[in-house]
Amino acid sequence: MGLPPDALSRLRLIRTDSIGPVTYRQLIARFGDADAALNALPDLARRGNRRLTLFPQADAAAELEAAAAMGAELLFIGTPAYPSLLARTETAPPVLYARGDTGLLDRPAVAIVGARNASAAGTRFARQLAIDLAEADHVIVSGLARGIDAAAHVASLDRGTIAVVAGGADVAYPPDHADLMARIAEQGLIIAEQPPGTEPQARHFPRRNRIIAGLAAGTIVVEGAPKSGSLITARIAADLGREVMAVPGSPLDPRAQGCNLLIREGATLIQNAADVREALSTLSGQPALPLQVAEPFAAPALTAEPEARAAITALLSPTPVQIDELVRQSRLPAAQVATVLLDLELEGAIQRHAGGRVALG
Repeated sequence: MGLPPDALSRLRLIRTDSIGPVTYRQLIARFGDADAALNALPDLARRGNRRLTLFPQADAAAELEAAAAMGAELLFIGTPAYPSLLARTETAPPVLYARGDTGLLDRPAVAIVGARNASAAGTRFARQLAIDLAEADHVIVSGLARGIDAAAHVASLDRGTIAVVAGGADVAYPPDHADLMARIAEQGLIIAEQPPGTEPQARHFPRRNRIIAGLAAGTIVVEGAPKSGSLITARIAADLGREVMAVPGSPLDPRAQGCNLLIREGATLIQNAADVREALSTLSGQPALPLQVAEPFAAPALTAEPEARAAITALLSPTPVQIDELVRQSRLPAAQVATVLLDLELEGAIQRHAGGRVALG
């Protein structure tokens, strides 16, 4: 599937400083396309006495060339190729790099994550679980880490696996998984949010985790400590309304503490693939989720009227508040609130927080 005609402009908008996933979608909804948004950005920034430098066209073109050179496809949100489940999440990346079989994105997916220092028993369980789920036509999603992730990928490689990486789609991390990454690119699918050549940094891993959770109907944690990345992925999945499943373990094993905690908090206890299929069965048969994003992103008005701006500004404080609460208390249409917030964000007056919340910057 080819690039959209405005791929270069989309990429320039995405790479421009201060344009995050929510702001990107707001700009596209407000101005109709990336070209119009790029043209409007400098004036919007000047209103707030801010200087905003657009991402250079030459740099965006070089990034597109680097993606083509490594055989990666760019998936832009709002286009048919973009994974629909992920598109419905608030912080879905505006663009993804995909190396391999993008047809896997059309199949039902389940994430299997867990400890890097996995036990032999945990690794064996993850491997068998991945085999059984893959044979039942589930694509296995994980993060290419050592331990549980690697076991899940290897076991499902022949039937469908997706590795979401923290760096560029051409950068193997950990380095000793270079061969595994190459095999997945050949037989499965590599997904990355970062541009080609990006070495993963600490801040990239939570961003990777949100993609893992967003791609899958459910997330299974096999082993993991209470503050591990696996638990972060599980909690993101729960916040998205996806199924969270965990494999119980001995209270004496620190690697089981995270799973046992998830079960105590309401995660589904998993002992085999049949338990997973049962947990996910409530999702089967539902219509595919639409690609277009829901309110407050859809079709805001082109201008923020002074009265609406004053009403929203009066409701804001340094304490983050839900956008839905601003809509309720202001009694303004959600689209109008979205427009005001977009103007305030580009002026540097507010900051966005997790969970659809905003606060004065």
